[in-house]
Amino acid sequence: MASEAEKTQALLQSCSPESLLSSLGLGVFCLVADRLLQFPVVQQNPWLRALSDNAVHGVIGMWSWAIVIGVKKKTDLREVVLAGFLASVIDVDHFFLARSLSLQAALTLPRRPFLHCSTVIPAVALTLKFMMHLFKLKDSWCFLPWMVFMSWTSHHVRDGIRHGLWICPFGKTSPLPFWLYVVVTSSLPHVCSLAMYFTGTRQVMSSKHGIRIDV
Repeated sequence: MASEAEKTQALLQSCSPESLLSSLGLGVFCLVADRLLQFPVVQQNPWLRALSDNAVHGVIGMWSWAIVIGVKKKTDLREVVLAGFLASVIDVDHFFLARSLSLQAALTLPRRPFLHCSTVIPAVALTLKFMMHLFKLKDSWCFLPWMVFMSWTSHHVRDGIRHGLWICPFGKTSPLPFWLYVVVTSSLPHVCSLAMYFTGTRQVMSSKHGIRIDV
């Protein structure tokens, strides 16, 4: 268990000027990117709209994980890219549910696809943690459940401004206010980083891989 001094240190690091500035930049990106996607030239082209929307999900995932770990060396970029991939790959479930590669079919589904159920996020994260413990991968891949949690949560929160959150089996919420999406997205890396510290993940990453988490 972390001592009170260690907890205080982690809290101070989570509020460092660098991390706060990065989070502010992420919030600004959310504001600007989603406004640009409303331009008629984007809205009138289904493929451009879909690809642009998915790209924004990916950038948010990468930016968020970069805040969590701090990019100190080239190998850190691999994790950042993986986080972006995880944040954007969720949308393939549209095509699975449509059983077609047709974009029109994927965008006109009768219901939301399974990976867009927010209950799936903690279930997958906990399953990953259990599997890594079972196969003794908990040190080398200890970050993965947290990466999945943060990348997928950022995707769901952003989708929530249009459709609300689908919390099966309890139903869905009303569409989220835009300001709440920006605040949650900007603060999520800090919340995730602190949780990683208190669960020991940060210490394992530092000792095994030389990764210093600055937030």
